[in-house]
Amino acid sequence: QVQLVESGGGLVQAGGSLRLSCAASGRTFSTDAMGWFRQAPGKEREFVAVVGWSGGSTYYADSAKGRFTISRDNAKNTVYLQMNSLKPEDTAAYYCASSRALGSTWQKDYYFWGQGTQVTVSS
Repeated sequence: QVQLVESGGGLVQAGGSLRLSCAASGRTFSTDAMGWFRQAPGKEREFVAVVGWSGGSTYYADSAKGRFTISRDNAKNTVYLQMNSLKPEDTAAYYCASSRALGSTWQKDYYFWGQGTQVTVSS
């Protein structure tokens, strides 16, 4: 069974850090771009960051620039999102997804999604 499984979410105080992981199983995603999206209650899901298949290229939403770092380890079939200086407005369910489009920020370009991990930032 092909799966993307996110982990690492939780409750953290404002200013704190979390590292999210997205582990793939059932097949390799090493030739896909991998992205992180998030969805806050009552809001649409939005793009956070994407990393190219080799890990050499990354792109971030303005809200994530300077605070979040996306990376991947293809040997472990895992993608990471290091989140620092967290703010209450970062509270959301975070999803990883795979895409064959290079560096896309559009959800429609992502064909496989995980179930999400909840991040809650308290003020």
